[in-house]
Amino acid sequence: MKNFMKEAQKLQSKLLEQLRAIKVEGSAGGGMVRIQMDGEQNVISVKIEPQIFEEKDVTMLEDLIVAAYGDARRRILEKTQESLKSLTGFPLPPL
Repeated sequence: MKNFMKEAQKLQSKLLEQLRAIKVEGSAGGGMVRIQMDGEQNVISVKIEPQIFEEKDVTMLEDLIVAAYGDARRRILEKTQESLKSLTGFPLPPL
């Protein structure tokens, strides 16, 4: 049992290390809004193309930000599943 716990801790450490290395970019509106996130789902940056401000459509901008965030989060989950599968040989159940 003690060895099992040590192996589980090693596996957890490796997974966290891999998650910290993940960087993804989610986008919406054909790349007009881009959000970069790390593997711990922290937002690193938000890029908004200046053309969006010319239209002065705040609701559209809000929707694009939400969509870009959702896209980035989905990409993080995919990368997390890939990392877990590479470490354990077993995939996470689909989310």
